[in-house]
Amino acid sequence: MNKLPKRPRNDDLYKAILKLETFEECLHFFEDLCTRTELMAMEQRYGVAVCLDKGMIYNDILAETGASSATISRVNRSLQYGSGGYSIVFERMKEDKEE
Repeated sequence: MNKLPKRPRNDDLYKAILKLETFEECLHFFEDLCTRTELMAMEQRYGVAVCLDKGMIYNDILAETGASSATISRVNRSLQYGSGGYSIVFERMKEDKEE
């Protein structure tokens, strides 16, 4: 199977995200950057990840988020075998709640 080479990552996008200082700035930036459908998809995947992190089962996650079983599986694979980004965010969110 011939795969096209991956395009280089645009590091400037991720650096730009790190420049955002408030919730409102973040919200406005992502509303400008993404379509409503893209935002809804990302919000749904994050919601699935939160549910999986809480130990919820697929049927309950489906009922709560409306995500397909394929989306739930994909997010679960990211949680289990991904680069650890969800874990970093979840740990920091827990730390914020404790403060």
